[in-house]
Amino acid sequence: MSDRYVVIGNPVAHSKSPLIHAAFAKQTGEDVQYDRLLAPVDGFDSAVFELIQSGAKGANVTVPFKQDAWRLASRLSERAKLAEAVNTLSFAGGEIVGDNTDGVGLTRDITANLGVPLAGRRILLLGAGGAARGVLLPLLSYHPAMLVVANRTADKAMQLARQFAAYGEVAASGYAELGEQAFDVVINATSASLSDALPPVPASAFAAGSLAYDMMYGKGLTPFLQFAQAHGAARLADGLGMLVEQAAESFRIWRGVEPRTAALLSLLREQLA
Repeated sequence: MSDRYVVIGNPVAHSKSPLIHAAFAKQTGEDVQYDRLLAPVDGFDSAVFELIQSGAKGANVTVPFKQDAWRLASRLSERAKLAEAVNTLSFAGGEIVGDNTDGVGLTRDITANLGVPLAGRRILLLGAGGAARGVLLPLLSYHPAMLVVANRTADKAMQLARQFAAYGEVAASGYAELGEQAFDVVINATSASLSDALPPVPASAFAAGSLAYDMMYGKGLTPFLQFAQAHGAARLADGLGMLVEQAAESFRIWRGVEPRTAALLSLLREQLA
């Protein structure tokens, strides 16, 4: 029998994870079956225990269960501990091992797929919620010249900066306090794009030659990317590459092989066009 994995969410019918992991399995020759699993909002733990009983090897976790998975895991990777969220579960030896591959997905997309270095660069991270928390450690691992977390509530950004201070230098700011600072990479980790809204980032934030990156993806440019384009950003990217790269990292954790992503990313991009 094929080794079984699932993506757990609510809703989950829209998830591209089965398509992505089927492509990875075909490419690598791994015998994997990957399904969607709709869990009741108050039934995540039961769903996981039933999965384990059925012999499943692991699961991806999406909205709204990432913090539930973080609490349920019997062992956590360092990046999952700091993110306080888990998107990858592995079941083996009676353990539920939790990891978070979102930050690796983001940084690989930026450095490998887009060819934009992060080392020594000035990075602005918009938002101080779960999405921002999940990517801070991988961003700091590249030793940027500056990493600023900006949020509507500056206190929340400051709290996040303090929690990650042991891993690198993180500054915190409200949006208004950014002033005329310019950044080489500006990452939108807010949920604003989900409602076609624009985070209050100042126009001066985009340095000449900068990359504007929105973690959300869809057809056409988000309001954030439109704003960035109009105010000097040289390159624009949405979160589709992050989606594929975080899935590739999950696959590597589970199967011990690293799939190639370029062809799949091109296919998904064509489907969105």
